[in-house]
Amino acid sequence: MQPLTPQSERERAPVAAAPAAAQAIDAVKVYGRGETAVRALDGINVAFEAARFTAIMGPSGSGKSTLMHCLAGLDRLTSGRVLIGDTDLGALDDRALTILRRDQVGFVFQQFNLVPTLTAQENLTLPLDLAGRQPDKAWLDTVVSTLGLGDRLKHKPSELSGGQQQRVAVGRALATRPAIIFADEPTGNLDSHAGAEVLEFLQKSVQSWGQTVVMVTHDPLGASFADRVVFLADGKVVGELVSPTPDLVLEQMKQLGS
Repeated sequence: MQPLTPQSERERAPVAAAPAAAQAIDAVKVYGRGETAVRALDGINVAFEAARFTAIMGPSGSGKSTLMHCLAGLDRLTSGRVLIGDTDLGALDDRALTILRRDQVGFVFQQFNLVPTLTAQENLTLPLDLAGRQPDKAWLDTVVSTLGLGDRLKHKPSELSGGQQQRVAVGRALATRPAIIFADEPTGNLDSHAGAEVLEFLQKSVQSWGQTVVMVTHDPLGASFADRVVFLADGKVVGELVSPTPDLVLEQMKQLGS
């Protein structure tokens, strides 16, 4: 079994050997005050290398979704730093943070979050429309072709299957060619076949196009699509696996009591 690498052995080392698309440095997030305070992130140091697919796993309450939300600029740390590339999110005001999320970050959520009154095509290009930017037609054609959505572009979300809706959501995240895509349980509402299709596409976006993907998941099979899995427990990074397999991931999760 591939051993976990204790966070204590790495926390004062350089955050990443390769360029980091995103990183957390001494990240602390506390919800509430006094005796009811919850320390969701407890001094995390972790980096997510560019052009790699990383999964974040851990038991319920481990802090994995909180970490993703802080990395993506959807929530702010109590202390510490979060960087996307060389940009410190803590130094940005709300407007600058909104622009960074729009231009440099893609999101894929469990609930798809498509606009029901828009067609698949309109949902795909929505981030570009909001930014007042013209789509790169060649790039969008590549995304649509790879996702197999060519004959569904005029359909509204209610006319698509769950797997098709999530493929539209993935395409929307890629439309702006962001620096990084954050995916929060992207296959949670899909059957195994549709889920595998979405994960294969995320994997291909990394391998073929150099995209960076960070995904929160509870599924060992889903995590095995990633290049690396980072494990959290009690708001701390407790280890990682490189080149994971479902069995290795499952064994590590069992060690964490999940």
